[in-house]
Amino acid sequence: MKNILFSTVLTLILLSSCTNDNDIQSTVPITQAEVDDLKFLREEEKLARDVYIFSYNKYQVSIFNSISQSEQKHMDSVLSLMNTYGVSDSASTKIGVFNNPDIQALYNSLTDQSNISLVEALKVGATIEDLDINDIDDFIGNTTKSNLLTVYNNLTCGSKNHIRSFTSQLSSNGVTYVPQFISEEYYKIILSEPNGGCANN
Repeated sequence: MKNILFSTVLTLILLSSCTNDNDIQSTVPITQAEVDDLKFLREEEKLARDVYIFSYNKYQVSIFNSISQSEQKHMDSVLSLMNTYGVSDSASTKIGVFNNPDIQALYNSLTDQSNISLVEALKVGATIEDLDINDIDDFIGNTTKSNLLTVYNNLTCGSKNHIRSFTSQLSSNGVTYVPQFISEEYYKIILSEPNGGCANN
C-alpha cells in the first residue's frame, strides 16, 4: 500500500514538474531583441515563400512550389512563438506586401531578378536561404530560451536542405553558387552534409 502511494505521489510530482517547466518557459519575459528577431524572421520567411510563389507561377518548376510550402510552415512556427509571448504579427496577409521597408525592397529586387530567367530564379533561391541561415545564426546568439532555440535550429535545418536543393539545380544548369552571407567554409560543410529530417522542414 505504501509503495502504491509513493508511486502515485512520485508520478504527480513528475507531471507537475513537466507542466511547471513549460509554464515557466512561456512566462519568462521576452526581451526586446527577441521580439525584434521574431518580427523580422516572420517577414523574412514570408519573403522566401512569396518569392518562390512568384517563381513557381512563372516557371512551373516544382522546387519552387515544394519549398514555398515549407516556408509557410516556417512562418507558422514563428507565429506560434509570437502568439506564445503576445507579440503582434508583423506579416501582411497579402503576397508580396511587407511592413518592413527593407524586406519590401528586397522582395522587389529578388522578384525582378527571378523574372529574368529560371537560372536567375534558382540563384535567388540559394541567396534567400544563404541569408536566412546567416540571420538565424545571429538570432540564436540573442536568446537562451529553449523554445526559441528549437524553432531557430529547425528553421536552419530546413534552410540547409533548401540551399542544397537550389545548389543542385544550379549545378545541373552549369552554374556554381557563391555564398554572399555565410562563409565559403560553412557553405561547403552544408553541401557535404546529407539532407536532414527537420521539424517543419
